[in-house]
Amino acid sequence: MVQLTTEGSRQRKNASQAGVGVDFKVSHEKDQKGQDEHPAGPVRHGGLMQTLRIILFTVFFLGSCLFIHGAQLLGAPLYFLNRDYYYAYMALTKQYFGLLATQGTYWWSPTVVRISGDASMAGELVQLPDGRLHCAFPERLVLIANHQIYTDWLYLWWTAYTTGMHGHLYIILKESLKWVPVLGPAMQFYNFVFMARKWSKDQERLRYRLQKLNTRHSGPMTGDTGPGQLDPMWLLIFPEGTNLSRNTRKSSERWSEKSGIPDGKHLLLPRSTGLQFCLKELEETVEWVYDCTIAYEGIPHGQYGQDIFTLRSVYFQGRPPRSVNMHWRKYKVSEIPIDDKDKMEEWTLQRWREKDELLELFLRTGRFPADEVAVKIEQPGKGGNYVETEVRPASPIEFVQIFTPVLGAAMIGKILIKMVNLVLTGRISDD
Repeated sequence: MVQLTTEGSRQRKNASQAGVGVDFKVSHEKDQKGQDEHPAGPVRHGGLMQTLRIILFTVFFLGSCLFIHGAQLLGAPLYFLNRDYYYAYMALTKQYFGLLATQGTYWWSPTVVRISGDASMAGELVQLPDGRLHCAFPERLVLIANHQIYTDWLYLWWTAYTTGMHGHLYIILKESLKWVPVLGPAMQFYNFVFMARKWSKDQERLRYRLQKLNTRHSGPMTGDTGPGQLDPMWLLIFPEGTNLSRNTRKSSERWSEKSGIPDGKHLLLPRSTGLQFCLKELEETVEWVYDCTIAYEGIPHGQYGQDIFTLRSVYFQGRPPRSVNMHWRKYKVSEIPIDDKDKMEEWTLQRWREKDELLELFLRTGRFPADEVAVKIEQPGKGGNYVETEVRPASPIEFVQIFTPVLGAAMIGKILIKMVNLVLTGRISDD
C-alpha cells in the first residue's frame, strides 16, 4: 500500500468524537475502554457509519462472490468438452477472486505494507515507479508461512497478484470449509485441497491433487514455456495448521510437552508431514520453496492478533493494523532433506525457530531485518531496504472484469430470447 500513516486525517481526535455505537457483545463503558487501548487507536467510524459500512461491505463482497461463482457455473460444461480450456477458465475466475481481495482491502482496510527479504531474494522485491509492489517470483513454487490471523491468506493472495499468479494459487484448507455456502463450492472449482487432518485419510487425497498439479496442459493459461507444459502453480501451506490464538497456543504447548520440542514464543509448533509429502510429490516440477514471515504492527506481547484485529474493527470501525510486515526468504527444494522424515522435521523446526527470532526482533524494533540486495526501488530519488506500499489494483477499473462473464451471458441470453420471439411471431403471422 502507499505510505499511509495512521496519524492525522486517518484518525479521530478521541472516541467520543467518533460517535461510537453500541457494541454487540460488551457494554458501552467496556467498549470505550477498549477503544482507548486498541493498538490501532480510537474508532474512526461512529455507529451509523459502521452500520452503513457493514451494509456496503456485505453487498460488495457477497455480490461479487455471487458473480464469480456464476462465472464458474457458466464455465463448468467445459470440463466435459475440453479439460485444458476448463482449467484455464477456472484460473481466470480465480483471478477474479484475487482482484476482489485486492480491491476490497484497498477500499475497506487501507494500511502500510512493508516488505523485506534476506540475501536469497536478491532483486525479487521490486517497487514500481507508481509505488506498487512487483514480486519477481517464479511461476511454480511452494509457499510456506506462519499463520497469525485470518487475513494472512489475503495478503499472500495479493502477493500472487503482484506477480500475475493470482489465478494459480492453491491453498490447503480444513475440510469443514468445503461446505460453506457459495464460498465452499467456489473453492472446490478452484481445486483447493481440503484436509480432514487425519493423515490416513488425507494422504491419498493430497497425492491425487498434487498429481493434477503436475499434469501438463496445452490450454491458453499454460506457463511461459509454451503448449504442453506445466501450468503455473503457487501451493500455499501453513505448516502450523491453524492461526495463532489462545486455544491453539494451549494445543501447541501440550504438543511441546508430549514431544519434548521447545515451544515458540510467537508461533505454533509446525508439522512437517504434509510439507514433506508435497515437496516429495512436486520435486521434479518445483525448484523453490518461498518462506514468508508475517507480522502485524500493534499486537502486544502475549496477546493474539485475531482478538485485536477482528473483522469488525478492521473493516467497519476503521482500525486496521498500522502496518502489515512481510519478510521473505527462499530455499532450493534440492537442498531440503525431503527423503528423511527426521531431518525434514528438524529442517522445518529450524525455519520456525528463525521465524520466532524474527518476530521477537519485530516486537522490539517494529521492523524485520532487511538485506539491501533483496529490494529494488524503481521510484526516482527513492531507495532503501524496504518496499513500503499498499494493497491496490493496477487500474481503478480492473475490478469491473469480475462482472463481465455473467453480464455478458445475460446479454447474449436476452438477445437469443428476442430472436426466438421474433421467429415465433413471424411464423404465427405467416400462419
